[in-house]
This record gives sequence, structure tokens and C-alpha cells, in this order.
Amino acid sequence: MAARWAARCLRAGREGRRFVSTPAASRLTSEEIIQMRNELFTKEKERQLSLYPRIEKIEVKYTGKSHPGSLLIMNKALSTPYNCAMHLSEWHCKKSVLALVDGEVWDMYRPLTKSCEIQFLTFKDEDPEEVNKAYWRSCAMIMACVLKRAFKDEYSVNLVKAPEVPVISGAFCYDVILDNRLNDWQPTKDNLNSLTKDASKLIYKDLPFETLQVEAKVAREMFQHNKYKMEMIEQKASQNMEGIVTLHRFGDFVDVSEGPHIPRTSFCFQYEITAAHNLQTNQSELIRRFQGVSLPVHLRAHHTVWHKLLERSKWLVTEEKIVEAAAESHEEKGGTEEEKTLSI
Repeated sequence: MAARWAARCLRAGREGRRFVSTPAASRLTSEEIIQMRNELFTKEKERQLSLYPRIEKIEVKYTGKSHPGSLLIMNKALSTPYNCAMHLSEWHCKKSVLALVDGEVWDMYRPLTKSCEIQFLTFKDEDPEEVNKAYWRSCAMIMACVLKRAFKDEYSVNLVKAPEVPVISGAFCYDVILDNRLNDWQPTKDNLNSLTKDASKLIYKDLPFETLQVEAKVAREMFQHNKYKMEMIEQKASQNMEGIVTLHRFGDFVDVSEGPHIPRTSFCFQYEITAAHNLQTNQSELIRRFQGVSLPVHLRAHHTVWHKLLERSKWLVTEEKIVEAAAESHEEKGGTEEEKTLSI
């Protein structure tokens, strides 16, 4: 019965298929909320740039394997690791996923604020753990964007969080609360395929992931319509003396995320949203865990391997499995490059 009702709720529109949940009484639409956050992100980014009225120069020393010791003169608060990569080679631009800035893992499009030493991380490194984590994190954020827009504008979907999941767990995740009338409904294969197509459109657009560190009050203004994000903001702000919260954006979609993230959506190649599970929690509202799997353009898999990864990604990723996978991941750090690739 629930499946038949859900099927009737699907419609083909200007922006593709969309799903229906119960309307809230009086509120902004999902699209209005997305645009409001996007505008506030842009406004805050411009405000922070205005704090540097004159361009100051910084020295960035590259300490990687190729061109070691290269000294780059860059612009403080404007130049990013990607700008540094452009001065080195096309290979650095295409293959670099993250940067190490004075030993700290750094987004490729996050501005540099002082003279520093830099090197770059790729999927083919001996220890790709940080790169893999960033990739999974970014895949989950892409899925969140799709889910936020998958429902008709007059209805809502509440994004809760993206659990920090090791790649060896088999799936990236995002927890979502849908209307309680959908508690007995599970998305069909066609529903999931429709979500995957929307994600593929975002990947094809080659959108950069931007990072912005803001005061908690700015983050609260952006996410005032989501109590779960408000709780997350308070938690994040309490973890540092300055009360700073890190946000990320690709396209016009903004989320609360420590990061780091991959440079661009086009780093994803094979990508599929595969499952949605009901979580047993103490919450009065039902939390759904949407899951998916992906491989980056740098690590394409044969279709038989991809099929196995798809099937595994449908299994519910529980908190217990996350802990087990994390422990297993540390044990397998000494594996071969092929084993590390397949673990994704």
C-alpha cells in the first residue's frame, strides 16, 4: 500500500522526478532555504575578503617529491593550494585531492593565510586514508544536496548529519528525517535511480568545494530552520576557543562540515545512491540513513568489481560497523595498492 502511494507521489517535472512528504504549516521552501544560505555564505566570504584591503605576499615552499624546494610567492588570504599546484604542473592540478599545509590537512580551495610549507595528497599515495575520508565526505554532501531538492518545494526534508564513515564500511551515508507518513515506505529502485541521476548532473557540472570558517552566530543564521544543524553548530563552536564553525559549499548548496573535501564534484566517476534504511534511535521522529557508493575518476573499477561494491553498499552501515571498519582499516594500512583501491 505504501509503495503504491509513493509511486503516485512521483512526478516528472522541469527539474526531474521529485518526491512528496507532508507539508509544514508555514515556512520557507527547500529552495528558498538553499538560496538564503548561499547568499549568506557569499556575503560572509566577501566580508572576510574585505579584511585584507591590500594584497600581501606570502612565501609557500613546496616539499613534495617532484620539484622539491620550489618557492612560490602567493597572495595572502586569496591564493589556495590549487593556485600553488597551477605553478607546479598540470599533473599536480589534476591529481591532487588535498594539501598538507605545515602538516595540517587542507582543502585545495581553502585560502592560505600565512607563509608555509605545502605538499599534495593523491588517491595513489602509500597511505590514502585522509584522501579516502575526504572523498566519502564529499560524496555524502552531494547526496544531501540531491535529497534536499528531491521533494516538491511546498514540502520539507530535514538533513540531520553525515556520519564519519570509513570507506571500508562499504557506503557513504547521510541521515535524513522524512515525514512520518512515509515511515512504512522504502524507496523503490526507480526512486534511487532518479536520485542517482540528479547526483550525476551535479558531478557533471564540475563544481568546486569551497570552505569558509565563520563565527557561530553566522552559522546559526544560516541554519536557523534546522534544529539538528543548530545542535551541531553549538557542538562544533564549543570545541574551540574562538567559537568557529566550518562550512562548505559547492554550487549553491551549503552544509556544516569540518571537511576537508575533494576539490571538485567531477572527481567522482562511478556514483550511485543505493539504499535507505530506518534507524532505531531514541528520537521521536524516524531517521532514515541514505547510503551510496562511488569511485573517483582516478580509480575506475571493472564492472564486475563495481557490481560487488554496489551490492555491499546496500547493507545498513551501523555505528558498530563503523567502529569495526575503522579498526580494520588501520590494520590494513600495509596492504597493496590494489587492496587499498578495492577497499573503496
